[in-house]
Amino acid sequence: MKPATPKGTRDISPAEMVKRNFIFDTCSNAFQKYGYLQIETPAMENRDILSGKYGDEGDKLIFNILNSGDFLSKVPGESLGNAASKNLVKHISEKALRYDLTVPFARYVVQHQNDITFPFKRYQIQPVWRADRPQKGRYREFCQCDIDVIGSGSLLNELELLQIIEEVLSKLGLEGISIGINNRKILSGLAEKLGLEAQFEDMVIALDKMDKIGIEGVEKELVSRSIHKDSIDSILAYTKITDLKQLRSHLKGTAAEEGIDELEFILGQAHELKLKNVKFDASLARGLDYYTGVIIEVKSDKFPGSICAGGRYDDLTGLFGMKGLSGVGVSFGADRIFDLLEQENLFPEELSKGPTVLFVNFGEAEALYSLKLVSQLREDGISAELYPDPVKLKKQMSYANDRGVTYVALIGSDEITSGKFVLKNMETGEQAAITPEDLLSTLS
Repeated sequence: MKPATPKGTRDISPAEMVKRNFIFDTCSNAFQKYGYLQIETPAMENRDILSGKYGDEGDKLIFNILNSGDFLSKVPGESLGNAASKNLVKHISEKALRYDLTVPFARYVVQHQNDITFPFKRYQIQPVWRADRPQKGRYREFCQCDIDVIGSGSLLNELELLQIIEEVLSKLGLEGISIGINNRKILSGLAEKLGLEAQFEDMVIALDKMDKIGIEGVEKELVSRSIHKDSIDSILAYTKITDLKQLRSHLKGTAAEEGIDELEFILGQAHELKLKNVKFDASLARGLDYYTGVIIEVKSDKFPGSICAGGRYDDLTGLFGMKGLSGVGVSFGADRIFDLLEQENLFPEELSKGPTVLFVNFGEAEALYSLKLVSQLREDGISAELYPDPVKLKKQMSYANDRGVTYVALIGSDEITSGKFVLKNMETGEQAAITPEDLLSTLS
C-alpha cells in the first residue's frame, strides 16, 4: 500500500510549522492585548450539537463519526433497508467532527455559564473539518483562529473586532486587503420588500456564492431556487448599491433600516479610528444560519475567497437553552493566510533559520566538553545543538547547512588544551578563534 494523506488534508513540515506558529503567535498576541482569554474544545461534538446550525448546505459538509463496535446492530429494519434515508445517520452516528469553532463555543458557554464572567471574551486556535471539495485555499481539515465576545449587544464589540483584524493583518505584512461589512437585517429587509420571507435562506445561500460563481452564477442559482425573475433583477440590482443613503431610500419602511443605522455608526466610528480598509459591501451575505446582525468578510486582492469572516449572532446559545445572549465574533483562516503569505513571500526571513549554533562532534571527550557549553547557552536562552554522532565533518557541516544554523563551533582535542576554539559564521564564511567565556557575548 502506498502511504498517502486523505484528500483535502496534508502533513505539515517543521519549516511550515514555524511559519504557522508565526501566524498563530501574531493572532494570539493581538487577541490577548485586547483582553481575550483562550479556551479549547474537543475535536468531536455530539452530532445533535452541530446539526441544524449551518443550514442545509452546511449540514451536508459535517463529517459524521460512525459509532464504535457493531454500529448497524441497533438500526431499525426500515431504516437499514433505505440506505439513502437521512434517518439512518442518527442510528449509526452519535458524534461528529466540529464544523467550526463558534457553535462549540456556544455550547461551552451554556455548559459553563456559572463559571463565566459576562461579557465573555474568548479566543480559540484549533482545527475544524468540512467535507468540502478540496481546491486552492480550501481544505477539508484547516485551522481557525477565532475571537468572540458573548453577553453584550454593543456595536463597540464590532468596532473592536475590526481594529483587531486590521492590526493582525498589518503585523503579518499583508496589503491589498478589504474588510467588507453588511448586515443580515438589511438582507431581511430586502426579502421583506420582495415578498421573499419564506425564501430568505435560498436568497442568502445564492448571494453567498457570489465570489465563487460570479453574478451570472448567482442569477442561475436564484432561478434554480424558483425565485421570480422580477425579484432576481431586484436582488442583483441591490448588490450593486454602494451608498447607504441610497439603500435607506430603496428599503424604507422595512427591517433594513435598523441594519443601516448600525452600519452608519460602525463606518462612522471606523473612520474616526482611522481604519482604512472597512467598507460597505451589499453583496456580502454569509451563508451560516445563525447570523442575525452585522456580518464581516475580509478579502485580499491577491487571493481567492475570504481570509477572515464572521458576524453577530443574537441567540445562538438559545439553541442550547440559554436565551437572549447576544454574541459577535470573527474567524481568521490560518491556512488561507499561510498560503497567501507564502505566495507573496511575506514570511520573515529569520523564520527559516535553525539553531543559533551547532557544536561539531569529534569524539566522546570533545562531545562531553561541548555538551557543557551547549547546556550553558540553553540556560541563557540561546538555541544550541550538539551533533549526536562523531561522523565525518562534511556530513555534520551539511547538516548545519540544511538546518539553517547560523554558527558552527569546532572543538577538537587541541582546542580543549589551548582554551580557544573556532566559531564559523555559516552565512558569511568568516571564522574566529574565541574562548568559552567569549562565546555567550559573541552569540548574543
